[in-house]
Parts: sequence; C-alpha cells; structure tokens
Amino acid sequence: MKEYPILKSKLFLYLTEFFAGVSVMAVELGASRLLAPYFSSSQIVWTIIIGTIMIAMALGNLYGGRAADKNPDPAPLYRRILIAAIWIAAIPVLGKYVILGVSGLLIFTVSTNFLVIAAFVSCMLLFVFPLFLLGTVTPCLVKAATESLDEGGRTVGRLGACNTVGSILGTFLPTFVTIPSVGTSVTFLIFSGILLAIALAFFLSAKKGLRAAVIAVVLYVLCAIFGRSDSFAFWEKDLRYEGESVYNYLQVKEDERRVVLSTNVLFGVQSVMMKEGGLTGMYYDYALAAPVICGAESPRVLVLGNGTGTYAGQCLRYFPGAAVEGVEIDGRITELARRCFALPDEVKFTEYDGRAFLQAVDERYDVILVDAYQDITIPFQMSSVEFFTMVREHLNPGGVMAVNMNMHSDGAGSINEALCDTIAAVFPCAATADVPGTTNRELFACVDGEIAARLETGAEKLEQGELKTMMRSVLNRLEPVEGGENILSDDRAPVELLGMRAIDALIADELEWLRDVYEREGLRGLIDSYL
Repeated sequence: MKEYPILKSKLFLYLTEFFAGVSVMAVELGASRLLAPYFSSSQIVWTIIIGTIMIAMALGNLYGGRAADKNPDPAPLYRRILIAAIWIAAIPVLGKYVILGVSGLLIFTVSTNFLVIAAFVSCMLLFVFPLFLLGTVTPCLVKAATESLDEGGRTVGRLGACNTVGSILGTFLPTFVTIPSVGTSVTFLIFSGILLAIALAFFLSAKKGLRAAVIAVVLYVLCAIFGRSDSFAFWEKDLRYEGESVYNYLQVKEDERRVVLSTNVLFGVQSVMMKEGGLTGMYYDYALAAPVICGAESPRVLVLGNGTGTYAGQCLRYFPGAAVEGVEIDGRITELARRCFALPDEVKFTEYDGRAFLQAVDERYDVILVDAYQDITIPFQMSSVEFFTMVREHLNPGGVMAVNMNMHSDGAGSINEALCDTIAAVFPCAATADVPGTTNRELFACVDGEIAARLETGAEKLEQGELKTMMRSVLNRLEPVEGGENILSDDRAPVELLGMRAIDALIADELEWLRDVYEREGLRGLIDSYL
C-alpha cells in the first residue's frame, strides 16, 4: 500500500470513519424532511427511508470489502467520498424536481399504492448512490488501518466506535440544531461540506487528484448557491411564511379573504383565519356543534392539536364567556398563531403532546376536540381505546368529545371504521357528520343522551344567524355510530397502514380524473386544468 503522510498516525482514518457515521445519519434524517412535505412523515415513509438506506449501506459494505482486498490503496476510497459529498450537496438543488418528476410519471403508470411507490422510487434515485459510496468506507478503512492480525480486533473496534459515536452526533445535530435553525437544504450542504473537507484534506496532503478536488469544490459552490433554499413549494411566489420546525414543514398563505397554514406542500389545510370573521366553510364549523351539544352556558373547551387556534378563536367568537385552552406539540406553530393568525390572548397555550397533557392534568372540560390527525400521519397513541378512555375521564358530566377524522374511508377494515368502533367502545353515544366538499368527517361522542336530540335542543336556544344555520346543517348530516369489533389499542393500532389505504383510494380517484383529462386533451389540457 502506498504511504501517505496524513495517514501515518491513523488519526485521520478514525476521523474519516467518525464523520462518515455523522453524515450517514444526517442524510437519513434530511431524507425524512425532504420527503415529508410531499409524502408525509408516517411510519411507512420512515420504513422506506430506513430500508432503502440499509440496502445501500449493505451493498456498499460488500463492494468496499472486495475493492479493499484488490487494491488496499485508500485513494479510491477518498475519491468515492468526494463523489458522495457532491451528490449530497446536489440534493437540495435537484431533489424537489426529482420527487415531483417521479410523481408525475407514476400518475400514468400506477393505480394503487401511489404514495408508497413514489416515495420508494424517489428515495432510491436520490439517496442510494451516495450512501452506497459511504457504505464502502468501513471495510476500506479496516484494510488501511490494520497492520497485523494481532491488532485487527482492536482496530475494528475503534473504527466501529468512531462510526457509532459519529452516528449519534449525526442523529441529534440535524433534528435539534441544523434543521430547525437553517432548514433541510442547508443541512444537506453542511454535512456534504464535511465529507468534502475530509476528501480535500487527503488529496491536498497526498498532492494528487487535485484536478478532481478543484472540480468538486466548484460544483459544491454551485450547489450551495442554487440549493441554499428552504422552499419546498418552489413554484409559490407569494407565501407569507415558509419554514421548518422540529416536527413539521410549515407554509402560510394569505389572500384577501383568509390566512392558511399547511404542513403539506401539495394539499391539506391545518389552520385558517377568516379576515372578516365568520365561519370558515371547513370542518371547524361542524366541530362548533360540540359546545352546542354539551349545553354549558360558558363551556370550558380543550383543543388537542390546537394548530394556530382556528377552533379556539371560533369558540371565543360564538360562545361568549367560553374558556378555551389549546395543546400543540409544535412550538413554531404556536409562534405563528400569534404572529400571523391573530389568536386572542385569552387562549391558553401548552406546548405538549395531547395524550401526555391529559396524563399530567386533573382538569375537566365540557368539550374536548381531538384534532391531531394529519393526512395519513395519525399518532397511534391518540387513536386507541386507552386514549379515548382518558378523554372521557377528563369530561365534565354532560361533556362532549369531538374528533376530526380527515379522510373519507368507509367499509370493512377502513381507518374510520376502526376509529368509530374504538370510540363506541368507550362512549355509549356517538354520531358522525360528513363535511361537504372536503374529505373530513366530524365525530361527536358523549356518555349519555342521544347526540342528535341534544344538538337539536341546543340549536333551538341559539339566536338566528350563521351559527344556528350551520347547526341545522350538521343535524341533517348526523349518522349514529353503531360500533363494532375493530378496536384499536395501545398494543395494536395499525393506523399507518389503514391511513395509507384510505389516502391511496383518494389519490386513485384523483389520478383517474387526471388520466381522463390527459386522454381527452393531452398534456396541454392537463397543465391548463391546474392553471
């Protein structure tokens, strides 16, 4: 093996292993944030990411071991690290276009499991190659660092420890430091820059491969210039806010009528503020039936999944004297509630997980709204019979629970059937109402009294106006929940698979419409339908 001055003490080899471990984990976490605004951050998407990366690393280990046996010279390894660094730096530039391109192509070829396939193909195209290259690091460094069989075990142990410690650092830094503070794009650039620095240090010391090093630096600078953007919705020009938190991608749009928060780049509204007040035309209006059903003169309301406080603000507007408290796990959303959505100071915010909050307090409420289900990302701990039992225990006598189920899914084995069966096992009285023009379904549950009868009685006490008109609409759409055997528990709640099945059906309907437009009017018609 050729002698390189920088490798004499072996320290540089251990540093290479350490920073390779850092970068692998940083890329994995960056991958989850890159894919989440398009495909959600469900367990299924995480499974795709982890599985894809493990495949890449395993293949890299195999190739790296064979390459090291054939040629123990470490120079080819550092060339691979150089290539991996530039590929990772290019992800912020090209990644969003690859994801949308893959999704666009699959529209015409895939009828089922669209999100799973699109996420898998996108992950394969973007992340397999650079992580395959980084997978070659450990076997090549073992070969380079081992001088005799007597110290082989010690050398492998040290390299493994360096890789593991680096992986730990690469897990915490992106999640708690770089992604919340500078965003996903810059996070990729930071950790690709570290790999680039490692490779450059080797080639500068060896005084070889300098032309490739210069080209790599130029490419990295170009990627830093064109990829230094935290915009996932790059086609949007007038967003009031776009950023990231520890938990979410966040996008705030504003027009002359309303301000909207979305945590998905392509679809979905998580919060809305109507500038002139009044009803929103969304599921929040239907959820206002819960205070009417409970019949309390000045209801005490708890919102689990408060968002920017759409429902909280409406309760204050339509039920004078109401005391409203919101629980929201994402502190950045709470900041936006005050900054962009004019949430009244009377609403008390707690930054916490909804279920953990219920475990920590002994308070009771007249209304508890569970609004923590986001597209297919349904927290299993807030969908189980144990959770709904906890909600029941925190309701005053006559209190009402409302649950926003945000995907129309019916039939045996659907997510909504499972939620209804689970809730019916805890609450003797429950009913649902579909929200027209949306995929939302609002569920109301209480311990005693029929939901429809209580709503009708409460609505009669309201003064004439938009709220009373809305209550009549809710009343006309109420369907009683019978209950069944498909009960979710803390031990078994496959909400990710059930949610994926539901959204897959919704996407299949939309794709069928797009295919029809394409067949009738061609690509131009498809583009015009979205303009």
